[in-house]
Amino acid sequence: GVMAGCRPEYMPVLLAVIEAIVDPVYKIEDAGSTPGWESLIVINGPIAKQLGFNAGQGVMRTGIQANTSVGRFLRLFLRNVAGFHHAPEGADKGSIGQSFLVAAAENEEAVAEIGWQPYSVDRGFKAGDNIVTVQSVVAISAPTYTGSEKAVEHAELIADVIGQRACGYWTAIGMVYSNWHPLIMLGPSIAKVFAQDGWSKDDLRRYLYEHVKMKASLAERYAWNCGQTGFRVNNYVKQGLLPPVYGESDDPDRLIPVFHHPEWIGIMVAGDWGRNQSKGYVSNHIQGPPVSKAIRLPKNWDTLLKKQVM
Repeated sequence: GVMAGCRPEYMPVLLAVIEAIVDPVYKIEDAGSTPGWESLIVINGPIAKQLGFNAGQGVMRTGIQANTSVGRFLRLFLRNVAGFHHAPEGADKGSIGQSFLVAAAENEEAVAEIGWQPYSVDRGFKAGDNIVTVQSVVAISAPTYTGSEKAVEHAELIADVIGQRACGYWTAIGMVYSNWHPLIMLGPSIAKVFAQDGWSKDDLRRYLYEHVKMKASLAERYAWNCGQTGFRVNNYVKQGLLPPVYGESDDPDRLIPVFHHPEWIGIMVAGDWGRNQSKGYVSNHIQGPPVSKAIRLPKNWDTLLKKQVM
């Protein structure tokens, strides 16, 4: 942690991050696979504000000590402890790869103001719990600007830019492995429009599931390009690996959902209140699904906080 610029009081967060990535579900042993995926850390709970994590403007920029050093810590840990050095000597075989080195925090004040629950509650915890969630990211969408007082008009553009354009290609690999968890980071002002118009996060998830679609033949072609030459949508339906809606006909040009299950879409709120921007984070597949862990605080936590100099 010190090498990454972390303060001593960040240690409970760092331990929770490591607990998440060593969970067998996360498959950290595959973090050096050819897609070159990176681990995204999301912080929830009072600890985010206590330690000075940025959840507002520039949330994914380097510069704020907590966000930057915790993100950098994970990359250093993967390199120096897990052994993910560059090829040919190391285990990192990412063809091109990416490293953004920043941990995100959700803007829970904004979430409470609009009447939604935090991302951590969606992950199965209580509001107010200190939680770390780590998941893989292979790609990030373009900044998605939306403007309207109607939730559906925001949803339409999010479906197009984040759903169709950013997630459409990689959904085929999610189908192959029956595991795929894209994350949408809504700007607070965008989330507020949804809430004021009566939409819940589940309403947005359902809209994306129903409206973002692609040709079955295209999904099979994308999978083939990634080496999954035997993938056939209807065969996966017959095996129970895809929902029945994917196999309603044998027409190769039939439209099938890009998002396999609406509940697999993560939604969090962060970013600039004064801008109408959201972004999508495309997850890998069985490598790096979201894993959440509670942040356990020492008994003298309040004393430690009083000693810190922000």
